[in-house]
Amino acid sequence: MHEAALELLDLNKSFGRPAVDHLSLSVNKGELYALLGPNGAGKTTTLRMVAGLLLPDSGSIKILGQDLLRNPAAAKQKLAYLPDDPMLYNKLKPFEYLEFVAGLWGMPPDAAQKKAVELLEWLDLSQHADELTEGFSRGMKQKLALAGALIHQPELIILDEPLTGLDAAAARQVKDLLLAHVAQGGTVILTTHILEVAERMAQRIGIIQHGKLIAQGSLDELRSLAHQDDQGQPVATLEQVFLQLTEAA
Repeated sequence: MHEAALELLDLNKSFGRPAVDHLSLSVNKGELYALLGPNGAGKTTTLRMVAGLLLPDSGSIKILGQDLLRNPAAAKQKLAYLPDDPMLYNKLKPFEYLEFVAGLWGMPPDAAQKKAVELLEWLDLSQHADELTEGFSRGMKQKLALAGALIHQPELIILDEPLTGLDAAAARQVKDLLLAHVAQGGTVILTTHILEVAERMAQRIGIIQHGKLIAQGSLDELRSLAHQDDQGQPVATLEQVFLQLTEAA
């Protein structure tokens, strides 16, 4: 029996119409889980509720056994959330930003400084340590925001389109960092429209449409749910599986 890093039970959220509709899913501790779906499927709304930025209309959210709605401080201490357009403080330098975020989490200064040095070196930002973030490119800002998410060494990392705007080299660095986090026992949940990323990185994949979970499992398990292609051949790629399942739904 796998220990759950995240458990959603009968989660609902409406904005005039249902955005998340009776959504139940479980993410195992120590896995990289990709949450996929067409635009407007409810992915970002779901992640914002898990991060505590939106209150669900009904349902429950448990983060590593902590009920987010009943014990929000304890639950949030275990996670980091990186939105698709993260906010940085333009007049801070990278070290200043990371020290500020670490202070919000109550980290000891020595530990925060050591972790900040490690993250900036890993993400090739050390050479920009004396620059204000307002002059950073989109990719540099995305990497610094990721460093800020990782500074307090959360057990669960939630990322909404983390590779948007990154070049190939920066995307490789981010992917390596996330895989390293999982290899050390952490959990990563991400959304992405780049299906090859989910295909190569994720141990399990959930597909939602109209706020409902329509399929979940490993790539092989999802393949078994799809029909043969137009040539009568078994579907092979996640893209084929995704298109079949979402069109059928």
